[in-house]
Amino acid sequence: MPRHARGFDTEEAFDYLGKRDRKLSAWMKRIGYLEPQASWRKPFDPVDALARAILYQQLSGKAAATIVGRVEAAIGSTRLHFDTLGRIDDATLRACGVSGNKSLALRDLAAREANGEIPNLRQMSTMHQDDIVAALVPVRGIGRWTVEMMLMFRLGRPDVLPVDDLGIRKGAQRVDKLEAMPTPKELLTRGERWGPYRSYASQYLWRIADFAAEAKTPTKRSQD
Repeated sequence: MPRHARGFDTEEAFDYLGKRDRKLSAWMKRIGYLEPQASWRKPFDPVDALARAILYQQLSGKAAATIVGRVEAAIGSTRLHFDTLGRIDDATLRACGVSGNKSLALRDLAAREANGEIPNLRQMSTMHQDDIVAALVPVRGIGRWTVEMMLMFRLGRPDVLPVDDLGIRKGAQRVDKLEAMPTPKELLTRGERWGPYRSYASQYLWRIADFAAEAKTPTKRSQD
């Protein structure tokens, strides 16, 4: 069974995409070469990352970080897992600022971890990305987009295209000078020429969307 490294050759991806797509290439040259993600080299715990993704949903980064800090203090650990989350009850989670729906999602994640339903990092290294998605989206509060961010920013998979992401769609709209954003289905077809480096193309599409909005800094992603 093949093992998947965390990360890929971004110089090769830059050259490849530059030759495959003239319109995207013009933007890539304008933005410049994007270095490998630093998060590919950092220690990574899938369950903890999923728990944090749940807590960050629909909140500003600052507000979410405050809540995460309260939860860590309450459980006496910086590791969010079945055993540590089990140290506090739902009332304590609410006191930390965690909503009822997010509490249910954390409990579901923890229960699935205890039942061996969440693949660990070693298991993920031999799994196809579609199988990782299939294993994680049944968790309450975890959708395909959240798993795709994990695949891109933490696992370093090279060929992920989050077609439902508004930033990706806005970037593609600007690249192709379209009147409206492409639909996810249209973007999936458009992105075929970017394979096997659709993750790297996605990073540029986000930058292009930020550029279009004249953002001073790139938008922070959930798994950065």
